[in-house]
Amino acid sequence: MFDGTYIFKDPLWFLALLAIPAIMWLRSRRTVPVLIVPFAAAWHRASLTGPSRWPVIFASLGIVLITIALARPQKVEDKREVHTKGYDLMLAIDLSSSMLSEDFSEGSTPINRLQAIKPVIKAFINDRPSDRIGVVLFGGRAYTLAPLTFDHDWLARQIEQIKIGLVEDRTAIGDGLGLALSRLDQRDRTEDGSKRKGAFVILLTDGANNEGMLSPRQATEIAKERNIPVYTIGAGREGWVPFPRFDNNGNRIGARRTISDLDEETLRTIARETGGLYFRARDNNTIKSAFAAIDRAQKIEFQAKSYLVTTEYFHWFAIPGGALFLLAALFTRLNTRASFRTPSSELRTSTQ
Repeated sequence: MFDGTYIFKDPLWFLALLAIPAIMWLRSRRTVPVLIVPFAAAWHRASLTGPSRWPVIFASLGIVLITIALARPQKVEDKREVHTKGYDLMLAIDLSSSMLSEDFSEGSTPINRLQAIKPVIKAFINDRPSDRIGVVLFGGRAYTLAPLTFDHDWLARQIEQIKIGLVEDRTAIGDGLGLALSRLDQRDRTEDGSKRKGAFVILLTDGANNEGMLSPRQATEIAKERNIPVYTIGAGREGWVPFPRFDNNGNRIGARRTISDLDEETLRTIARETGGLYFRARDNNTIKSAFAAIDRAQKIEFQAKSYLVTTEYFHWFAIPGGALFLLAALFTRLNTRASFRTPSSELRTSTQ
């Protein structure tokens, strides 16, 4: 470890400083055409006394500072390797119509299961910046909402927009789990080419499997083969629960009672055989407990390549250098205007 060293990334730019005395010498020769630089013709006078000296001084200092900026002054602080610990997690979320059941509450206001789960999921995403998280939605079929990503702000916005009706109705638990597992199938994060390290699936559903090409048992076997724990969460209460009624325009006009058909035995089996845990989410606290359990699982460590920590200081010189060029132009214009205002008597005296 060291405190830091100051260097110039492109020191060859200092050769440009040789242009300053060359330009001054060329400008002193009357027969040499003026260089095409704004107001440069007035930057030089036969004497460096009086107001006319400032444009050439400012311009010269500006060239020096711009040259230093182009040489890219930097502070090199350290050479280090980055070790980041985190999970790869896929959330498989049930969007079947039964998730509209209003057996949760927010204060004294009844809310449906999806409304209760969404803020917990978003908090989980925002509180784990080191995790790569993806989302699968399933109903009658399964779809990928987001692959594994570190962009948690974007992912939270996607979670906010999900609603019942985005996918076909029914409940294809096997397909949802199977698709989530496929999103974790990356050979560079496997051990012995088959067992996945540091990966988890969180499966949230409120029903029993009644659709899909892949059965929950088949999806469980895939998870076992790849050594991927599955945490299952059964959302909702047991027995009869209130379910909203809607008119033809989609407006809620009341509620009716319906039976909760959660297949707890299947969810327990998936969790037990894959090394995960099962939770019954009767309220928000139970949902939070499910995500808290993931923190107690093993984390995977990723090692990045070595790199230099550098701080750029070019702008410290480029900005004042540009300002000096502007001052040179300003003083040149002022001097030019002053020469035009010289009294005619002075001009006659000077010509005699």
